[in-house]
Amino acid sequence: MTTVAPSQLTRRQAWWLAIRPRTLPAAVGPVLVGVGLAVGDGAFKLLPALAALVSALLLQIASNLANDYYDFVKGYDQPDRKGPTRVALSGLISLRELRLGLGLVLLVTAAIGLYLIYVGGWPILLVGVAAIIASVAYSGGPFPLSVNGLGDLFVFIFFGLAAVVGTYYVQALAVTPLVWLASLPPGFLITAILVVNNLRDIETDARVGKRTLAVRLGATGARKEYTLLLAGAYAVPLALLITAPVLGTWSPADLLVLLPWLTLPDAMRLRRIVYTAADGPAMNQALAGTARLSLWFGVLFALGLAV
Repeated sequence: MTTVAPSQLTRRQAWWLAIRPRTLPAAVGPVLVGVGLAVGDGAFKLLPALAALVSALLLQIASNLANDYYDFVKGYDQPDRKGPTRVALSGLISLRELRLGLGLVLLVTAAIGLYLIYVGGWPILLVGVAAIIASVAYSGGPFPLSVNGLGDLFVFIFFGLAAVVGTYYVQALAVTPLVWLASLPPGFLITAILVVNNLRDIETDARVGKRTLAVRLGATGARKEYTLLLAGAYAVPLALLITAPVLGTWSPADLLVLLPWLTLPDAMRLRRIVYTAADGPAMNQALAGTARLSLWFGVLFALGLAV
């Protein structure tokens, strides 16, 4: 959360707040996993990988700006919300400026997407268009995904599976079963970030009619979802190790696929916070921590897959 009053923020600080930098590691982890897979298969290409990374970051920023804008316009953000300051609600940035900012981010994303389409062809076109639409439809449009309990599924698909598989595809121009399996942990962990966010806001969301999955499941159900997502993320590297003889020739280096397990103590600590947090600041700590966890898990998983 911001440590100064909104009225004391500069314009640059206000836009930085709107971008929500603590959420950006979530966009990096999946791309790193896709790069690690490509390195392991001898298919790494620098420019497509960098373009995939920048596109992922821009889509995350676009989703954040759209969420800030539409949650205020639709009346979902209220003054008593427990999360960090929202720029539209606090008046730090006008709605017109937010629309222009969102449009600019999407325009740059589309421009980079043209290069990725040149590299990867029509599959990237389909995925890219769907991702851009979904980044806005998450909060906006006639059927907002977040309001109707589909936000978790959207995040899992686009910020997990599509990010990993897409990053690998624009380098290798093919996809293997291993790539799909390796895309699951980033999807699980990024979805876990959203679970913490929605669990923190469960009371205010329910009051304004925002039917997130956390609201539908209740606080207990949302915490169980968080636990299952963490468990799923750590189960996949173990499954990859066990099935290594089936997927290819086994070697001691395959043990490195378990490198993400080094982050397990942090995951357990975050789970305790999620289950015991009694206020917004504690949940915000868990939110930022889960985003960092997704990044470091991705770094270590990418390294293990590359080797």
